[in-house]
Amino acid sequence: MRLGVISDVHGNLPALDTVLADMPPVDCIVCAGDVVGYNPWPDECVTVLSERSVPTVSGNHDRAVTAGTGFRFNSLAAAGVDFARDELSPASLDWLASLPARQTVADGRVKLVHGHPDDPDRYTYPDDFSPALLSDEDLLVLGHTHVQGHAVYDDGIVLNPGSVGQPRDSDPRAAYAVVDLDTMTVDEHRVGYDIDRVAERVRDVGLPERIATRLYEGR
Repeated sequence: MRLGVISDVHGNLPALDTVLADMPPVDCIVCAGDVVGYNPWPDECVTVLSERSVPTVSGNHDRAVTAGTGFRFNSLAAAGVDFARDELSPASLDWLASLPARQTVADGRVKLVHGHPDDPDRYTYPDDFSPALLSDEDLLVLGHTHVQGHAVYDDGIVLNPGSVGQPRDSDPRAAYAVVDLDTMTVDEHRVGYDIDRVAERVRDVGLPERIATRLYEGR
């Protein structure tokens, strides 16, 4: 079984469309949360994933939109949450609100969380990966840090596919991964997309300029 793994789309439709077009054939796509926030296409990104029935967990921005949680948001994050709340359709809000904090797929072989198995808001960077993060699953998928990386252990794999919509590892290209559960191998992918289009849209809708400029820096 081959999985396409994405996370932290953050309302960036050009990046999401490019990732899905670039992704090789897979049996299923899964998402480790934060479909919305920051960027200016929250409703469209929710629609893409919901119409594809992509197994998805709730990220901190998703919860902030639907439940009013703040998670120590800075002004950029807060602006993106407010924008998403205004732009999302009732159906999209309902879909976001229905997302679980954790989910298993592939008959329990894959666990999805956003930040950490014990705390969805905990940043867990690749340097923090260890076999202790695994329980009964073969593959643990997490996001939240926007930093791509994975580690293979005797007991399984820990993977952050990186961020589709706002990478923060100094590489501005959209990130995703493909996992082969039969061979227990991971291919990390990066793909360039039209950042200029996102920046123009950020300005057109009145979101903070820094949301646009940081995309060029991968920060």
